[in-house]
Amino acid sequence: MNQQPQPGHNDESDATHSDDAVIGRAFRRSIVGLIACGTVIGGIVYWSQRTPIDRRQTEHSPPLLPDRRQTGGVEIPEMPFTDITQESGIEFVHENGASGDKLLPETMGGGCAFLDIDNDNDQDILLVNSQRWPWDPQLDAAPATLALYENDGLGHFQDITPDANLDVSLYGMGVAVGDYDNDGYVDLFVSALGTNRLFHNQNGRFVDVTATAGVAGGPNEFSSSCGWFDYDNDGALDLMVCNYLKWSKESDLGQNFQLLGGGRAYGRPQDFEGTDPYLYHNNGDGTFTDVTALAGLQVRNPATDRPMSKALGLAFVDIDSNGLLDIVVANDTVQNFLFLNKGDGTFDEAGALTGVAFDITGNARGAMGIDVAHFRNSDAFGIAIGNFSNEMTALYVSQGSASPGVVPAFSDEAVSNGLGPVTRLELTFGIFFFDCDLDGRPDLFSANGHLEEDINKVQASQTYEQSPRLLWNAGSEQSTEFVTVPEAKTGRDFNEPMVGRGATFSDIDADGDLDVLIGATGQAPRLLRNDQELAHHWLRLKLVGTDSNRDAIGAHVEVHVADRVLRQQVMSTRSYLSQTETPLTFGLGHDSSTADVRIRWPSGKTTHIESLAGDRLHVINETAGLQ
Repeated sequence: MNQQPQPGHNDESDATHSDDAVIGRAFRRSIVGLIACGTVIGGIVYWSQRTPIDRRQTEHSPPLLPDRRQTGGVEIPEMPFTDITQESGIEFVHENGASGDKLLPETMGGGCAFLDIDNDNDQDILLVNSQRWPWDPQLDAAPATLALYENDGLGHFQDITPDANLDVSLYGMGVAVGDYDNDGYVDLFVSALGTNRLFHNQNGRFVDVTATAGVAGGPNEFSSSCGWFDYDNDGALDLMVCNYLKWSKESDLGQNFQLLGGGRAYGRPQDFEGTDPYLYHNNGDGTFTDVTALAGLQVRNPATDRPMSKALGLAFVDIDSNGLLDIVVANDTVQNFLFLNKGDGTFDEAGALTGVAFDITGNARGAMGIDVAHFRNSDAFGIAIGNFSNEMTALYVSQGSASPGVVPAFSDEAVSNGLGPVTRLELTFGIFFFDCDLDGRPDLFSANGHLEEDINKVQASQTYEQSPRLLWNAGSEQSTEFVTVPEAKTGRDFNEPMVGRGATFSDIDADGDLDVLIGATGQAPRLLRNDQELAHHWLRLKLVGTDSNRDAIGAHVEVHVADRVLRQQVMSTRSYLSQTETPLTFGLGHDSSTADVRIRWPSGKTTHIESLAGDRLHVINETAGLQ
């Protein structure tokens, strides 16, 4: 989250002295040495001789954007969404504590999750709340709490927060959903500014087991995205928690951030120290051990020997196809990380070497949300990362054919496939791939919103509330691969501006298509029902692990339909501060109403089911098979 106190984020005169710029220049020099290419050398000469630009002096000028390419005449399908937030029964409003001091955490919250708390195959909703500051004179009002809404199976929700024992007040940020003790009920971890919380699900009622489990974290940490994954494939889910930066009220107020033209502004992450994440190993008895240092996840800036990480986005994926989950971290104004799982409890950081650390010029961006998918229905991965305003969304695509044990290189193809220019102005937080129209090609959604309510007064191109964006996957054979779906195709409800933060998806009404929930900071969330009527077939799969973790997190699924192979991984940790449902939805298009399914479980077992009927949800057990 690259912020704008002057404004003018990514101020190049400041960036010259920032950690990420140092690393970026070192990275570029190393590439030059390895490649020894004349064109690259010419580029280095250019960059070394150019005059730094102070963007504070050009803030009122329109930003220079790449040309938007023609879409090649593709026909974008109708994908209307209807805002059903109020009629569905959701009355939640996010409390960020903002009362005039403009403290950095107020800009960040708004995580959300879809989860099935009672195993009825209906996806329920958890909304993470923050709270008023302890020094706020309105503190005596009713405290803001978490909110849990139970789904009736048709997309109508009832607030069951007190009954579920989740009427808990904390300065919450993100949520992780997973059955860490394999008892058949999903548990909740909530990240926060301050002490984090772990809630054990006991038949639909949640019990705070934070102290016993040992996952509270430091009392002054600023935690963000979090997620469950089984990094050692022992059948028990481990926990990864991102921490953003070192923050206190005193350090924030003491820096006196100002907007151009006067008035206090929200501070920039460049002006706060980085911090380390947490990796907790599941001991199998309800307790966890902090193995962050032993695992090699504490990355230091080589120039200062201080923690480098300013982590906001988190994703897990088996990058090198060796059966072990790796970790991808989206960092704010410092390089992104890719931690490769070595299989011995340790990880190697390879973000720069693989090409996901920086933008195409070797600079770090203000990265927030993240997702990973086989968006071309091949073995290639796409890593999408939402960035700050005037920084286009990144799409790092793995190059070459995948083979077990070989770490692929990545190239940012955001410009070449068309999504870069259209996302340049937006400040993107939540982001995820999902097949919105069920045609078999994953589309890309983003939730957007600025930090400063008055940003339009100093930047004409920016607004505080921003519309979400839906990019339709037109196919890799098209000159423009990702095409913005206009309001005429999505409807006005979808495009209503808001201060978007977390975002997630689920089939809330059992009609096969995927609906969208967008969290906000200081506002109500938005639940958008997918009302497409394209008559495409679909297949939903819920996997239940036995030798693997019960949620089957990390399982790889291939659906063979007609001449295509659709690939997905069971993984709820994606987007920003949020969790998606774990059942997988595959769009089959008009090709067929049946499909062959092949599953590789985290345990290494495989399952093959032929001619599985479409247009319904199937439950597949690792041991018993189709149920």
